[in-house]
Amino acid sequence: MHWYIDVLKKYATFSGRARRQEYWMFTLISSLIYVVLMAIDISTLGTGVIAVIYELAVLLPSLAVAVRRLHDTERSGWWLLIALIPLVGAIILLVFLASDSKGEANGYGPNPKLAAAAA
Repeated sequence: MHWYIDVLKKYATFSGRARRQEYWMFTLISSLIYVVLMAIDISTLGTGVIAVIYELAVLLPSLAVAVRRLHDTERSGWWLLIALIPLVGAIILLVFLASDSKGEANGYGPNPKLAAAAA
């Protein structure tokens, strides 16, 4: 759960790097929360309003962690826009987000995997 909270603490921090684990754990937990809210929302109110409000609330942290994840693979955050290309863009972005980080420090900061191992 700390992966989720840590991303929310960096609500709009687009600088730096994010490990694969940080990105994917946040995505998993956020998706699970969304599904639970949608189920509760549809069963009680018949709409998806609460789930949509949640998604809007975590939109900025989701973008920020995705940009930091791209930074970890030595790519600019502007690569998120490749998802706008139908079908192929989303697949390419998925590959970028799933790629391993570069082992050394890059222009976006030190390797967070090495920093976590040292701590």
